[in-house]
Amino acid sequence: MKKLLLFIFAALALSACQNQSTPAVQTPVISPTQSVPEPEWARSAVLYECNVRQFSAAGNFAGVRAGLPRLRDLGIDVLWIMPIHPIGEERRKLNPGDKGSPYSVRDYLAVNPDFGTEADFKNLVTEAHALGLKVILDWVPNHTSWDSEWKKLHPEYFTKYNGDFTVPMNEHGQPILDWSDVCDLDYSNPGTRRAMIGAMQYWLKTCDIDGFRVDMAGLVPNDFWNEARPALDSVKQVFMLSEWQDEPAHFNSCFNANYGWKWKDVTKDIAVGKQNAGSLDTLLRFLNGFYPEGYSQLYFTQNHDENSWNGTETELYGEAAAVFNILAFTWQGLPMIYNGQEDGLSQRLAFFTKDPIQWKNFDKTPFFQKLCDLRHNNSALWSGMHGGKLEKIETNQDDQVYAFTREKNGDRLVVVLNLSKKPCAVTLLPSDEVISGVYLNVFGASTVQLTKDMQLNLKPWEYLVLTNK
Repeated sequence: MKKLLLFIFAALALSACQNQSTPAVQTPVISPTQSVPEPEWARSAVLYECNVRQFSAAGNFAGVRAGLPRLRDLGIDVLWIMPIHPIGEERRKLNPGDKGSPYSVRDYLAVNPDFGTEADFKNLVTEAHALGLKVILDWVPNHTSWDSEWKKLHPEYFTKYNGDFTVPMNEHGQPILDWSDVCDLDYSNPGTRRAMIGAMQYWLKTCDIDGFRVDMAGLVPNDFWNEARPALDSVKQVFMLSEWQDEPAHFNSCFNANYGWKWKDVTKDIAVGKQNAGSLDTLLRFLNGFYPEGYSQLYFTQNHDENSWNGTETELYGEAAAVFNILAFTWQGLPMIYNGQEDGLSQRLAFFTKDPIQWKNFDKTPFFQKLCDLRHNNSALWSGMHGGKLEKIETNQDDQVYAFTREKNGDRLVVVLNLSKKPCAVTLLPSDEVISGVYLNVFGASTVQLTKDMQLNLKPWEYLVLTNK
């Protein structure tokens, strides 16, 4: 589902259907000030978004299973599976060959027959676990399809607008007319809340998934997430990712990380010259002030929305793609790879139709393997409070070069990025000798001696990633 954003950052200028009853659950309430639990494995994790329909020629769970060993070797830790449920047919947006949006869920307790069976999905999760991978499921709590099982059996679960069912409502209480294939759920009804939590628990219990990526989490009341998190953790401790950036309280109610939409927008602007390296300083100051201490955001240059609707990585970032992937892995967040990036994905994968990735030589794999290894082995790069604080290194070219260091538990990283299409002779001007020393060049075959006031010559979009171990 394409995002709907509340842009408050002015300073940047910027789902065969099964007729199953939903399990009833109790929903203890968590205090808004209580910290959200986090699985230990999430601290150094790298996410990988998998579009089941497009990941393989078969377009099913078996196609994903076949790729699991390769994904493990790539270095990813968490496999995010896009929605697996049957897709609604009523009011489906139709063009020739369309299969509908996976975010139009017809039955939360069933599997899209195009993908396989529930047993097939469970086998996928079991095999991923055997390889050391975690699996999170894309979840759509704000709305269902117009012909959903819930709408047939429990019409009281749904919002009424002017006396009738409605498309989803935005954060201002207005209908989102473009979302014509889905029907809004009413969270003022306790039955809706019990049913939704029961459905989420179903997949934890039956298939042993490890958490959820939650679509449009901010359109669901935050007090629901206060109820949901302890109920989910009562089955197993989960990892929760919110596809929403405008609700800091998500970090107190339920979620371990949210989407870095602003980061994505700023980096795209820098890549095309609309903003410069200094904009990252403004962004970081805003994020550090807007979110609670220890927050973690998901950073990426591609996901299903960006790729399908806005462009491939090359279209959006051009020659700057590599340097911004490095920034995604080394900034204060949680990095993600979209399926195909490790192969230099040059397709805008269709959103409503089957359009398999045309896999080639996986030529970007070594690049991403280095970044995954670096994140796993250097605790300074871990997420939120588990990683090192980003400390800016001043330079004489701060509008063009972005330099910083992070340190934690004796692990140190120094990153120098030329975020422009021009070559640059840059002098590092740290306030003290903290960066001085001998470092391993992660993307080179040599060591580098750093000193205060050191001058570096950088090509357009060139990067230097240095580690002390």
